[in-house]
Amino acid sequence: MADHIPLHPVPRSTQRRAAYYTSVPAAQRHNSRYQVEDDLDEMPLMMSEEGFENDESDYHTLPRARVSHRKRGLEWFICGGWKFLCASCCDWLINICRRRKELKARTVWLGCPEKCEEKYPRNAIKNQKYNFFTFIPGVLYEQFKFFLNLYFLVVSCSQFVPALKIGYLYTYWAPLGFVLAVTMMREAVDEFRRYQRDKEMNSQFYSKLTVRGKVQVKSSDIQVGDLIIVEKNQRIPSDMVFLRTSEKTGSCFIRTDQLDGETDWKLKVAVSCTQRLPALGDLFSISAYVYAQKPQLDIHSFEGTFTREDSGPTVHESLSIENTLWASTVVASGTVIGVVIYTGKETRSVMNTSNPKNKVGLLDLELNQLTKALFLALVALSVVMVTLQGFVGPWYRNLFRFLLLFSYIIPISLRVNLDMGKAAYGWMIMKDDNIPGTVVRTSTIPEELGRLVYLLTDKTGTLTQNEMIFKRLHLGTVSYGTDTMDEIQSHIINSYSQMHSQSSGNSTSSTPSRKVQSSAPKVRKTVSSRIHEAVKAIALCHNVTPVYESHAGVSGETEYAEVDQNFSDENRTYQASSPDEVALVQWTESVGLTLVNRDLTSMQLKSPGGQILTYYILQVFPFTSESKRMGIIVRDESTGEITFYMKGADVAMSTIVQYNDWLEEECGNMAREGLRTLVVAKKSLTEEQYQDFENRYNQAKLSIHDRALKVAAVVESLEREMELLCLTGVEDQLQADVRPTLEMLRNAGIKIWMLTGDKLETATCIAKSSHLVSRTQDIHIFRPVISRGEAHLELNAFRRKHDCALVISGDSLEVCLKYYEHEFVELACQCPAVVCCRCSPTQKAHIVKLLQHHTGKRTCAIGDGGNDVSMIQAADCGIGIEGKEGKQASLAADFSITQFKHIGRLLMVHGRNSYKRSAALGQFVMHRGLIISTMQAVFSSVFYFASIPLYQGFLMVGYATIYTMFPVFSLVLDQDVKPEMALLYPELYKDLTKGRSLSFKTFLIWVLISIYQGGILMYGALLLFESEFVHVVAISFTALILTELLMVALTIRTWHWLMVVAEFFSLGCYVASLAFLNEYFGIGRVSFGAFLDVAFITTVTFLWKVSAITVVSCLPLYILKYLKRKFSPPSYSKLTS
Repeated sequence: MADHIPLHPVPRSTQRRAAYYTSVPAAQRHNSRYQVEDDLDEMPLMMSEEGFENDESDYHTLPRARVSHRKRGLEWFICGGWKFLCASCCDWLINICRRRKELKARTVWLGCPEKCEEKYPRNAIKNQKYNFFTFIPGVLYEQFKFFLNLYFLVVSCSQFVPALKIGYLYTYWAPLGFVLAVTMMREAVDEFRRYQRDKEMNSQFYSKLTVRGKVQVKSSDIQVGDLIIVEKNQRIPSDMVFLRTSEKTGSCFIRTDQLDGETDWKLKVAVSCTQRLPALGDLFSISAYVYAQKPQLDIHSFEGTFTREDSGPTVHESLSIENTLWASTVVASGTVIGVVIYTGKETRSVMNTSNPKNKVGLLDLELNQLTKALFLALVALSVVMVTLQGFVGPWYRNLFRFLLLFSYIIPISLRVNLDMGKAAYGWMIMKDDNIPGTVVRTSTIPEELGRLVYLLTDKTGTLTQNEMIFKRLHLGTVSYGTDTMDEIQSHIINSYSQMHSQSSGNSTSSTPSRKVQSSAPKVRKTVSSRIHEAVKAIALCHNVTPVYESHAGVSGETEYAEVDQNFSDENRTYQASSPDEVALVQWTESVGLTLVNRDLTSMQLKSPGGQILTYYILQVFPFTSESKRMGIIVRDESTGEITFYMKGADVAMSTIVQYNDWLEEECGNMAREGLRTLVVAKKSLTEEQYQDFENRYNQAKLSIHDRALKVAAVVESLEREMELLCLTGVEDQLQADVRPTLEMLRNAGIKIWMLTGDKLETATCIAKSSHLVSRTQDIHIFRPVISRGEAHLELNAFRRKHDCALVISGDSLEVCLKYYEHEFVELACQCPAVVCCRCSPTQKAHIVKLLQHHTGKRTCAIGDGGNDVSMIQAADCGIGIEGKEGKQASLAADFSITQFKHIGRLLMVHGRNSYKRSAALGQFVMHRGLIISTMQAVFSSVFYFASIPLYQGFLMVGYATIYTMFPVFSLVLDQDVKPEMALLYPELYKDLTKGRSLSFKTFLIWVLISIYQGGILMYGALLLFESEFVHVVAISFTALILTELLMVALTIRTWHWLMVVAEFFSLGCYVASLAFLNEYFGIGRVSFGAFLDVAFITTVTFLWKVSAITVVSCLPLYILKYLKRKFSPPSYSKLTS
């Protein structure tokens, strides 16, 4: 995919037209979407939206550019010349900045960093969001870019102006200060943790080779051109070219799980010119350099050359991906020495990770919209008041005072309550015993878990355990499963003991099978001999190397010296580039035929009787995604027989093997069971046949034109009429409960996309076995496309299919997105499931962003390896699994879980509850502010529109805190259905994605309730208390508190004992405070300054009148709620009844 990504492309079309509009700013010179075909192939792949603008925009700018040159002088400057100058200056500055950052190919001299022509970036890892200077401005900007917070800041600052001062300063600044302090503390702790992690990585020590010997250097001080020694199990600090190793074979294994998510080891080969040098120090006695292409995203490709100048003829050696050691991978065998070619920001691993963004939940954005609506209402109300007042006196000052008086319409406590609610949800998630080990790393977005529409998941290690187990061996007439493997073992033991006795008896070394074949080739083989052939083929046809861990911790050289004599079973592990191959070789070991040694030229097997059988490797044809098969030609040391073994996918092998009637059917059967199938075949070659082949093969390898095609043609000449030996089935075990979890998510209306770096066949197989694609569904496999025309045809073919899952490879996806982004995303979103295979980390993140951009729906990404980090950070909600591939994904994620099955409960129960509770809490807090503002409006209008506060400082603070906070906050304990019900009926989750719990409709209902209740409370207090008018504050405030407590009771769906405690505790606090705060219960200090007599409160009239007002304000709402439940019950109530 990314090997074609031009970082700063200058397409030919642009150069051709450059003469026309040199004065047009660079930003407008975009490629056109509708260019001629040859230009299409050069378009940058990761193209922005503006890049699709039509070329006409260029031509619109032509006349303008010419006209601007005609006018000169002052007139020209005033008419827009200043704009032109500014634009030119900006362009010039941008170009200067860009020029410095342009990535270039480089020549790196071995061990001579000082010879580098350019200055390359430091090799330091930096994951921090802020530095020392930007921390406070950065955090403040993140807070005040929200309208809600900015509004409070302005209101609080206005209190420093004497004419506008309404209450005490603390009533405004205390809540705001509290919110800011909490946020800053949280950010500072996160930032400090990031800093510590980076520091730990940057201060790891490595050995650097210099003329004077080895020197220890920090990882962050490594430069391009340094020769670095990396020991076994050490992380590779920067991108290097592999020069030497302690292994005799000249190759080593590295673990790449943190780079591409594959847990299998990769074989890397040292540059042969430097590997052949007698000693380490000779690296400085030669004059050599590496030419490397410019840094790019693609982790699977590299082009470069190694040149040695001081030898007789200059030695040139081509470098490919197998000669590289990328940063963030780990050396798995031996000690390696490499020359650094890319550092820091230019390493493949850093270029493939995206910067983490600050995630903001959808609920917070919706509340932000509602607060803007409230602000407009607030301004409108204040203008109405001033208008009714008749614009007398300094009306603008009165307008501002009204704005402040009604500022409670937008309550500061909204932020405090929601933030505390989020913390409470996080605590509940971490304390849930049903999902142990779950960690909430981003505490600001638990409600997002309740709004997800797309779930993008990794395959290896997320859906599967990445443990392969051999399940089935099929020989055409007989099939062996896990329970009949002991039969195979007894056959193998028999056949090898026969051979052994025969060879010792005859003193010749030919095997019985050879004699039978030569005399009568048509004799039908016995089952025993067929099993023997099949097992031998599986034990020989692979790319697996046995690795022995030495018990003494000595260096690599001695470790291998003792291995030659000691093939003991307990310290042997197998390494290969594919876990399937390891599973096959482990299985042959379990039935008695063990691979004990392998190097580049030979391999040794141990028979059940303990004999060592040696085979010479003549040729190896590795697996490629095009050929879908691998082959090997070996010569048996004892008999001199040459055999060509081959194994591969059924699609590739069915045409190669001799005619048979069972292969296709059995492959289908195994695939339906979710097994990965491989077909194994062989062909015996005579010495003459092999020599002829070898000559043609070597000639093809030396050709300059169409080398790959010619080599493939020579190999294909061997691949004819091969003898089919067997069909194997290997199972990649799924994680626990993957199938029911995926089914639950599907029923909840969540669309699941699987993005994996694995092969197409494997991905399709897992998609079927995990029930990501249900059995009845068709699967449309998107053909590989490389041009616009092919993509067009293939998309049309796909458009005609209905309700089928899509399987597409990363390269084809890239082509489709390049030309038909909108159409492709539209089609893919209609699919029930999508599988993208061979995806690079950047592509995964790109797909997430596409979905967000085109659908506007919430996305969730889940993965477990370093290659999933970009995708997890790009998604609205990232979930990491602590897996075998390390903790990188779980550290970068917003939520970290230990098993895939936990995601069901996390979304269906916690996500659903968090969203519903926060929606109720947010609206209730707004209602609490609206009701008091309505009362203030009624009060002011009755008293000749005076801008005097109805309730004094402490009453207002008390109202928002001690009197009503606990009952209102106890809404975070509310739930509409039990967790078991939510898991049993995932369809309940579907409703949430429509966002009906918090919308303008529900918000308007709450506004109407607030206006009705505020009006009743104030007018009721004024009507019933004509004689004791002084006590209007005490009466209305008491009724207000009772109304709020009753409203909480009305909103709650499931009672919790803490809710009852909160209700009574608040009521108790209020009654107790009546005695202490009596001076506040006058009507503002301005008017009467009356005190509250306790005698009056205890009278029956006070009590019945307060009760009457409260009943009138609440009873109609209770009746309405009862009728609604009766005639249009919500979906969940049907389940609870």
